[in-house]
This record gives sequence, structure tokens and C-alpha cells, in this order.
Amino acid sequence: MIQEVPNTVIQDEYYAAVDLGSNSFHMVIVRVLSGSVQIVSKNKRKVRLAAGLDDELQLSEDSIQRGLDCLKTFREQLEDIPPSNIKIVATATLRIASNAAQFITRAEKVLNHKISVISGEEEARQIYLGVAYTSANQGNTLVVDIGGASTEVIVGRDMQPLHLTSVDMGCVTFMERYFPGGVLSENNFDKALAEAEALVSLHAPTFKCFDWQQCLGASGTPQAIVEILLKRGINDAIRLEYLFKLRDEVIASKHIDSLSINGLAESRRVIFPSGLAILIALFKQLRLNNMQISGGALREGIIYGMLDNYQRADRRSQGINQLVSRFHIDTAQSDRVKKVAISLCRQMCQQSNFCDFDTEALISSAAALHELGLHVGYKKFHEHGAYILTHVELTGFTTLQRMFIRDLVGMHRQEIDLSVFDNYQDDFKEMLINALRIVRISVILCTRRRDDTIPAPTLAVKGSQWTLSFGDGVLLAHPLVHAELIHETWLQHKAGWKLICQ
Repeated sequence: MIQEVPNTVIQDEYYAAVDLGSNSFHMVIVRVLSGSVQIVSKNKRKVRLAAGLDDELQLSEDSIQRGLDCLKTFREQLEDIPPSNIKIVATATLRIASNAAQFITRAEKVLNHKISVISGEEEARQIYLGVAYTSANQGNTLVVDIGGASTEVIVGRDMQPLHLTSVDMGCVTFMERYFPGGVLSENNFDKALAEAEALVSLHAPTFKCFDWQQCLGASGTPQAIVEILLKRGINDAIRLEYLFKLRDEVIASKHIDSLSINGLAESRRVIFPSGLAILIALFKQLRLNNMQISGGALREGIIYGMLDNYQRADRRSQGINQLVSRFHIDTAQSDRVKKVAISLCRQMCQQSNFCDFDTEALISSAAALHELGLHVGYKKFHEHGAYILTHVELTGFTTLQRMFIRDLVGMHRQEIDLSVFDNYQDDFKEMLINALRIVRISVILCTRRRDDTIPAPTLAVKGSQWTLSFGDGVLLAHPLVHAELIHETWLQHKAGWKLICQ
């Protein structure tokens, strides 16, 4: 059964978090209603505050004014929210600027609200909270956030950070320091990379003592790289080989004005080379195999820090529950298919090398949401479901995991589109194929939509050959399910997989 999320937060209230970062100022506003947190507004402005620091760490008047002008646009929305539900924090640049107090005093007058300048460690803690809430994890997770003037690295388990640090390097400060005049030479890039590696190496031994199961990047440069990969038809985690190819493209551009990469947002173009150098350094020094994108960062951490009860909720169950309710999915049928899928998944994972600690969660989530598209209409409802999942929030899952669930829902019935698998790396592809076969079979076994009419097979896995054993007379007693399985055997055969039902 899908878990119910405790309804313990004050109902129908608005909360706001404002992050005065070194590159951008962010504001997020959420509505808390009926046990769910709904984002109603996001506002982001490129201020590049760190670019206004001189050699004496003095903020220029121009950079101060850019920040104040941005806050004037934020003020109007904040006026409609109870002051106790607003939290505004400032990070790296305002930690180190010699005239930070001058900016803070003027900014507080603009906003009519107190601003807290948080330490690097507190920033790291809040980032981890935002990531942990929006991208639920099992086991230890390494989290990386590359900011404008600092980079936070955290390893934690569930909602608890275990070790964290803030490193004085960021995409704005490194761009100013190592790419003067916007020149993108191999020498400049190597200098930025060497400095970043030297800084990370001071902390790498401690972090490598922890055995983490996944690495998550919190927005910024990692998000920019994922968007580039998607434009190239690559549904994959970030890998060092991709970063090296992007480094070569950056250097080949020779100047920031000539840098043009399909999928790279114009707002990130100027600071992309420096962020890329820092990310490569992190991959090399921490020996990262891959990195996925989290669903949140500092702003979300601030919000959920104000909502203590939500920290204890099952974020994934909450996200699934919200969609089940919002799109009027038949909860009884959703639970039936989910229960069968989990049973088959556990049998499959005992016999397959293509399972990780999230396989069951992805399969069960797709099973629970497989009828999402019926909200639009029956014809091609699997495609409608995939479309909806492309455009809605799904709390507790990374970007790549949301793609998995989307594709499982989109192919849970009718013909199997093999081209969907082409954009995944081999290990992810095999996991997706196995997951898809389980979801499709589970839906068929629950065809009659009754708890007492679901056959319970034993699954034997031998490579791509799967055998479902039902026992004597079971298939004869369920002719509708039997007919659907015969048809499914043919569809899987066309996809190159063998399914035997006996």
C-alpha cells in the first residue's frame, strides 16, 4: 500500500525562501495545503555579486546596486507572506566581502526583513536538506553544489549529513581569476583545473573514507551539463568522459563570446567554463563514476527546514500520493499492480546483475502511476501518462530516475518502442528493460481489477529468457489473463526477449 503522509503541518499557508548567492539571487514560494508542499513561484536573477569583489574583497557599488535592484522585484511577493514564514540567507560572497555589512543594511531596508549570513558549513547542511527531501536516497549519498564563490560537498544518509565542507572556489570567482578577458585557452583551463584539484585534494581523503551509493549534483553546472546531454539525445548520468568532451569544445571556442553549445542556457554561458573545470576536479579527486541531478538545493533546504514535520515524511510516497490524488488514479488498482510488481522485482533481482538499491522503488512507482494518463483519455493513455510525467514535479526522485519512471509508464502496454532504450548507457538500459518487463507483466496479471483474481507466478530469469510458472490449471482458470500473456509473449519476442508462461 502507498503510505499516507502525516498531515501535521499547518494547512493552507505560504512560505518563502530567498537565497542571496554569489552568482544568482533566488526566491521560491510554496503553499502548504492538505499534507502537501506545492511550489507556486520561483524567481531567479543573475546578479553575479562575486564579480564585484576587488583585490581587497570590497564589493563595487555597481554590484551592490544590481543586488538591490533584484531585491526590489522580490519585495512585492514577500509582502503577501507572514514574516514568520520567510527566511532570507546570504552565502559565500557576503561572508567574505569587507563591506558586506553595508550591503546587508541596505538590503534589509529594501526587503523590510532580516537577512542571515550563514557559514559555509550551515550552507552545506541546508543544501543537503534540500537535496535529501527532493531526491530521497537509500544508503550514503554524496552531494555537490558548485556556487558562484564556494563549492559545498556533503556526504549524508537519508536526512542526516555525516560530513560536510565548504571550499572557497566558485564558477564566478574562478571565471574572473583564470579566464581574464573571456579567453578560453588550454593553458587557462589547466590553471583553473589545477587550482580546483589542489583545493579539493585537501578534503578528498576524508570524503573517500565514506562508502556512498550515489552522487548527486545540486543544480548549477551539473544541471547545465544534463541539459546539454539531453539535447544530444543522451539520457544518462554525468560521466567524466562527457566532461572531457565539453572541455575540448570550450577550449576550441577560444573566447567566451564564441562559446556556443546546443542546450547551454545563455544565462550560464559566461560561467560555464569555470564551473566545468571545478566539476572535473571533483570527479578526479573524489573518484566519481557518475553524478545525477537532485531535485533541490539551498532554497528547498530552507523551506523544509521551516517545515520540520516534513523532514520525517517518506518523500517518495508523498510525491506518488500527490499524483495519484491529483489525477484521480484508481488507488485500489494502483496498489494491486504495485504489489505484484514488487514481488516480481524481488524475484528478478535475486537472479540478475542489473539491479541497484533503487530498482524496486522505480518499478513500484511506475506501477503505481501506470494509469496516470487515463485522466486525459483511454486511447493511448500510456503516452498521455508519459507526457504528464515529463512536465510535473515528482518529489523524491532525481532527474534520471524521473526519466526512468516516465519511460516505464509510456511503454507499459501495446507495442514496445526499442528506440527509447538507445539514449541510455548499457547498465541503465538493462535495468530499464528488466523493469519494463516486470511492469507490463504486472499490469496483465491484474487485468480483472480484483484482489482475489490475481495469479501469483514464480519467475525464473536466465539472461533475456524469462519463465513464469503458475502451477497446474492456473492459466486455464484465468483465460483472460492467459490470452493477454500470449499476446505479451509475442510483443516481447518482437523486442528480442523470450517470455515463457507455463
